Amino acid sequence: MSEVIEVTEYKSWVCLICGWIYNEEDGLPEEGIAPGTRFADIPEDWRCPLCDVGKAEFAVVEF
Repeated sequence: MSEVIEVTEYKSWVCLICGWIYNEEDGLPEEGIAPGTRFADIPEDWRCPLCDVGKAEFAVVEF
């Protein structure tokens, strides 16, 4: 029997206004967002730490 190892795919989200990047794997501990927090799980009233726009101005980054 082989052990199944689950690989968690974290995404990065870029602010379309200023270019700041939120990385789900790193989180944003200084704002109370724990590492591993999905972008969808960040409160809706959260604002970009650089330019103060809302979550709607972010897009997922594909590498």
